[in-house]
Amino acid sequence: MTDDAPIECLLNLASKSGQWLRDAGITTIAELERRGAVVAYRLVKQRHPTASLNLLWALAAGLKGKDWRELTEATKNRLRKEAEE
Repeated sequence: MTDDAPIECLLNLASKSGQWLRDAGITTIAELERRGAVVAYRLVKQRHPTASLNLLWALAAGLKGKDWRELTEATKNRLRKEAEE
């Protein structure tokens, strides 16, 4: 996969999540990598308050090429705290 692959190519993302990221100005995986999962989640959450923490898990795991269900509770807790700051 190339750096400029469309955001929808990220593992774990459904079409709705991909559109939310596009609405937030994140259109490629490279852009997501530059901003990071937490910042991207915050940007989406500002525009789409119904976005759940599952999106954060999906972004963080997708950037590592993993299924979101593989994240440990410790990782989820760290991400949750970062997103709330």
